Amino acid sequence: MTTSSPPVTYASDTRFQRRMSLQAAMFIGVGGQIGSGWLFAVLAAAGIAGPSAVISWIIGGLLTLVIALAWMEVGTALPFSGAIVRYPYLSHGGLTGWLMGLSYWLANVSLPAIEAIAAITYVGAVFPELGLLTTRDGVSMLSWPRGIVVGLVLMVLFLLINLFGVKLLSEANRWITWWKIIIPTVTFLLLFSVFEWTNFTNHGFFGNGGGGHSGAGSMFQAVATSGIAFALMGFRGVIDFAGEVKKPSRNIPLGTVGCVLIPMTIYIGLQVAFLGAIDWSDAGVAPGDWAGLASSSWADGPLSAALHASGYALLGAFVTMLLIDAILSPTAAGYLYLGGGARVGYGLAINKYFPAALTKMNRHGVPAVSAIVAFVVGCLFFAPAPSWYRLVGFISSALVLSTLAASVALMVMRRTAPDLPRPFKLPAANVLAPAGFVAASLIIYWCGFITLVNLITILLGALAVYAVCFSTYHGWTRRAPATALSVVFLIGWVVIAGRSGFVLATPDTALRSNGQLVEYLVGTIALCVAFLVGLRLLTSDEGVRHLRGGYWLVFLLLGQLTVSAIGEYGPMKDPILGFPADTLSAMAVGLIAYYWALKSGFKVPEMGALEAEYIAKAEAEAIISAENSNLDEELETVVDTTRTVKEADTK
Repeated sequence: MTTSSPPVTYASDTRFQRRMSLQAAMFIGVGGQIGSGWLFAVLAAAGIAGPSAVISWIIGGLLTLVIALAWMEVGTALPFSGAIVRYPYLSHGGLTGWLMGLSYWLANVSLPAIEAIAAITYVGAVFPELGLLTTRDGVSMLSWPRGIVVGLVLMVLFLLINLFGVKLLSEANRWITWWKIIIPTVTFLLLFSVFEWTNFTNHGFFGNGGGGHSGAGSMFQAVATSGIAFALMGFRGVIDFAGEVKKPSRNIPLGTVGCVLIPMTIYIGLQVAFLGAIDWSDAGVAPGDWAGLASSSWADGPLSAALHASGYALLGAFVTMLLIDAILSPTAAGYLYLGGGARVGYGLAINKYFPAALTKMNRHGVPAVSAIVAFVVGCLFFAPAPSWYRLVGFISSALVLSTLAASVALMVMRRTAPDLPRPFKLPAANVLAPAGFVAASLIIYWCGFITLVNLITILLGALAVYAVCFSTYHGWTRRAPATALSVVFLIGWVVIAGRSGFVLATPDTALRSNGQLVEYLVGTIALCVAFLVGLRLLTSDEGVRHLRGGYWLVFLLLGQLTVSAIGEYGPMKDPILGFPADTLSAMAVGLIAYYWALKSGFKVPEMGALEAEYIAKAEAEAIISAENSNLDEELETVVDTTRTVKEADTK
């Protein structure tokens, strides 16, 4: 029996209050981008790519801008809060909406944790006597209990700030973001005073294999795994808060572009200055050993270490300001990300993936229940490996995967909802939309095989949740057979993941044999295909449309995993696909997935309701505008008549 559910409409967002100005909206994105990334990414990128890390930032910035373009059209057409997880459902139905939404939600709820870890790591590096840090497998991370307990206290602070409402959040963020722009800018200007050009010319332009690979391939890997993509993907903050932005048709596009270009400029300046300021002897690393930076004494606080090593009193004194910012920047980003995570949970609940309780608002207009859930799940990320360097790759891959949704949603919605008002329409969309999609899929590929394994293990394992919960909720599948199929699938999934040795492994994990890789790939692909075939046989015609709408995404994930396994960023000592053949293959997989997605998109009932509602709203506004215009004309006539009478009386 089909369970009815209220449609997704614009009215579901009227509880959000549109208070954010252009500057406030743009600073939401800038504040999220200048968080922990500026503190650690410059060293991580240098360790992987050497001086070519500067080009990595340029590549990352340009790719991010191309990805962001599509969001401007869909973000202004449908200005929802938590919108990034709602567009995929509206363009491709349930399966795509679930996988994209889960990916973005996981990234968002883990982001406050990584920001808290960053702040504590910097403080622990400057004051080692506090005992906040420990070293495990050559990587610095939070200690138990001191470091982790302080991290949990910061998470509580993030939650409390969010529960006060978006107005307080945006007003406070405006001043904090100005601080976050000024301090990094002053930092790289000061570092130029100790700039050494030989660091660019004498030690290998592409580094020496810090990411496990050397040559030009390391430059692209740095985009995905060093924190570059992690830092620059903060533009989505404007979209997350779209339901609270004033004049969305103007402020969302301008805010999105601004919150990409401003941080990109600052990060490039920081990277250039840091590379020139490296003091190899102070770091305890042989000159030119770029890979050694990741485990050096500079790793816990690279910029403060560079300032200290300069020997100049002014630069050393500025370390105090840097330490304040090392606490303030990640903390400010952390509460922004928790607010974003709350709105993502709200969006998933609106689409019936999460319980309806997550749509409940407090008196400040904040989805409080969703914020509390985001806080609780975020705290779990302190358990496995509370290290910025260990978490950044996984978070980056999950973020980027969710951002490619707009490129196909834009084109599908132009076909399925042609009459939907579009205050901003992307020019040359036939070129820019697939370019943005391929850009995102390339960053996902560059994240590396182990990162993809961990992401895919969670996302494709969650196919079982879709079958048992979402599909049965809508009456497309009967619960008993769907549950039986899902249990068998999950048992096989756990066995394959456990036998592989890749899940939760470090990126430098050695491959035991090629047979290990073949067994994992064949088992993973076969099990996913068998599950989807079985679910299709159990699903009604309406449910099959939603399944077909998501096949392209499963193909994209499995295709990139396969290319990664045999490519430059995989575990094989002698990869079958070297650079650039592997990157070209990843591009091909992305293009196939993109055009498959265009074909499989369809008009869900909620999209029709939204289109009708927006048209009615536009017509009502036009009538009101016309009536106001008539009233103005009548008032002007009365004023003229009155003036004429007064003039006659005067005469």
